[in-house]
Amino acid sequence: MAIYIILAVFTCVLAMLVEQNDLVAVSENRTYPFRNSTRQQVKNMTLISMIFCALFGVSACRIAIGHDYWEYTSIFNLIAQNRHVSTEFGFNLLVKVCHFIFGSDNYLVIFGIVACVTVFFFLKAICDQSESFGYSFFLFMAFGYYLSSFNSIRYYLVLAVALYSVKYILKKDYVRFVLCILLAAPFHMAVLFVLLAYPLAQMRWNKWNVPIVSVIVATLLLFPQVYRKIIFLFYPFYEDSLYDTGETSVINIARCIGVIIFSLIYYKSALKNNRKNMLYFNLNIEALILYSCCSFIPVISRIGFFLNIFQIFLIPSVLKSIPKKWQRIVWTIMIIVAGSVYYLLFLQSCKDDGTRIVPYLNWILN
Repeated sequence: MAIYIILAVFTCVLAMLVEQNDLVAVSENRTYPFRNSTRQQVKNMTLISMIFCALFGVSACRIAIGHDYWEYTSIFNLIAQNRHVSTEFGFNLLVKVCHFIFGSDNYLVIFGIVACVTVFFFLKAICDQSESFGYSFFLFMAFGYYLSSFNSIRYYLVLAVALYSVKYILKKDYVRFVLCILLAAPFHMAVLFVLLAYPLAQMRWNKWNVPIVSVIVATLLLFPQVYRKIIFLFYPFYEDSLYDTGETSVINIARCIGVIIFSLIYYKSALKNNRKNMLYFNLNIEALILYSCCSFIPVISRIGFFLNIFQIFLIPSVLKSIPKKWQRIVWTIMIIVAGSVYYLLFLQSCKDDGTRIVPYLNWILN
């Protein structure tokens, strides 16, 4: 566990040194990010590059880490033999290209490429959308999204792209949003869920849509079998599989409720006239509904992460909007302590939950 704690502390310290205002300026200058840049802007890009290298290095150099690590190597071998596999065609094409360039026995390169793309899109999304890069990055690490990407590598790759794609919804550039998701779907079809979920989150609450949402929630509780039939039309391979367990996540429900309460306390300053925060808030509402009422969906956490990951943007934005300084300080301390404890408990749980993230092994030393 030591390597994960050191990595989290090191990268979070670097992230806290990033100056948010200058970060936005560099992000908007996409063609030549260092041309006419200030010293702080160059420093920001250097810090973020260091964070990327640290996260990418630990992820790419791992070996036998993750419960599906060797399962993926078997898939790589089957693809090399032109045999049928259950993974999507985009991922299969990536594997074939890597086999052609690097040889069919060099599976480490594939894990490295996927790690590179995943980390890049996570960091790019935080750069582009967060009100505070440092706090959002801290929550990204604390909630375990980075370490969880050592498992289900296809899923976390598209999760990173989905997180990044919301910038286009905020800009009302729906063509690019849809294009991002359609380009990600060949790597994991579950990402298609966000084509409906993300645009719906732009809803403004009023006396008309509250009863409509209530009726929809009631149907989820009363007619789960109907929804299951619809789901399995698109994802038949999940029916009665090992993932079709009917379980949900109490921890994620608690997190959603906590974030909702925290946001509503500062509704006027954080949500009322803030379209971006309202989008993130509604995604959190969707996550709560999903976890509370949709246990009939296989691998519900994978669907839920598409929604509750936006807590890493919403929490810092609400913090920033708090009008009284002493309240901001108290809430910041509470969130940092809670996030740190959450991260340590997450690491501890990895010893026994079958994720095989702990202990860390790499192909350099082991």
